[in-house]
Amino acid sequence: MRILVCDDDEVLISMICFKITRDKIGEVVKAVDGREAMRLLKDNEFDLIITDINMPFHSGLEITVYVREELKRTTPIIMLSADAPEDTVLHALKKLGVNDFMTKPFSPADLSVRIKRLVEK
Repeated sequence: MRILVCDDDEVLISMICFKITRDKIGEVVKAVDGREAMRLLKDNEFDLIITDINMPFHSGLEITVYVREELKRTTPIIMLSADAPEDTVLHALKKLGVNDFMTKPFSPADLSVRIKRLVEK
């Protein structure tokens, strides 16, 4: 399984990559900002996308719209944020097609469970 992890916090990306690799879930491709994420999504298919809401160049919300509306993909998306307002989270889940949402900081074990739940459907 190929997982795209998009976040401008490189320490968080490293933690996520370590957990996914340690749990033998799949291969991780990293994007440190929204522009890099969009480029990777245009040229590659992924089995799962994990994205922060707030990133330079393009937000996680914009990435979700790009995946769902322009690329027409149903790739599961887990959105992350430390400070997203409730209405933004609900909009992402109900209107944009985000599959799951996690508030930072979060447990790596919880992330692993959520990944497995989404990809086993």
